[in-house]
Amino acid sequence: MRNPTVLSSGFLGVNVEMLKRVVEEGAGAVTFKSIGPRVRGGHRNPTVLAYEWGMINAVGLPSPGYRDMEGELARMKEVKAPVFVSIYGASAEEFREVAEAVARYKPAAIELNISCPNTKAEGMIFGCSEKLSAEVVSAVKDVAGGVPVMPKLTPQALNIAGVAKACEEAGADAVSAINTVGPGMLINIEARKPVLGYKRGGISGPAIRPIAVRCVYDIYEAVEIPIIGIGGVTEGRDAIEMMQAGATAVGIGSGVYYRGIDVFRKVCEEMKVWMEENGYGSVRELVGVAHE
Repeated sequence: MRNPTVLSSGFLGVNVEMLKRVVEEGAGAVTFKSIGPRVRGGHRNPTVLAYEWGMINAVGLPSPGYRDMEGELARMKEVKAPVFVSIYGASAEEFREVAEAVARYKPAAIELNISCPNTKAEGMIFGCSEKLSAEVVSAVKDVAGGVPVMPKLTPQALNIAGVAKACEEAGADAVSAINTVGPGMLINIEARKPVLGYKRGGISGPAIRPIAVRCVYDIYEAVEIPIIGIGGVTEGRDAIEMMQAGATAVGIGSGVYYRGIDVFRKVCEEMKVWMEENGYGSVRELVGVAHE
């Protein structure tokens, strides 16, 4: 990666042309939106809402299914940065099925979405369990063909560090943390109804950054593998904070809404200024320093 910023899954990563544009705007790596075993329509609108301190969404993992994504996957090499492919399933067997198909196209990594808080069968049931998380990782590693495997963890796990450790022992090459917090809910008091079509949704944006930083901090103390820190990163200082907690790289999703598609370039520029002012010569020097 040319810099430590990553486009998180779920934002903009619907096709190769969009991924190429995000790279042009400064991202060090990009992630395809989660791909499932079959066509899935997602939840009915409204699915995304920005509120005072963040965003809440219940998009519901819409996907054309991996078979209909093969044309886009075959074009990944056009993207001038590492491409991660996020996948989901309702069982370890479904994760394995999708991973086997995706691995043929040699992405930079396969991200396992075991942590979505706004679906049922494909939701965060895996990510809340050390045993189930490890089973998914193991199933995917069997068919990944050397492609790195990276589970995306949920802050709803009672012991996220324990889940990360179980994933590492099952063969995970890295972890990303965290997925959205929740589910939460907002109600339109005039309509007397929840604002989202699905009623409940995952929370992202600045409101969750302290939770994400704590999760990354805990995971760093439990594992040796790299961590992509995700949650509320919108400015350079946020990214530095996440890396000091232990992240090797930082994911940006909602930050695109708050600062525009060039948020990646802005964050990197702000990081560079801070590092020069504080005597850092490399981002590697930032990783985990809050533990010293």
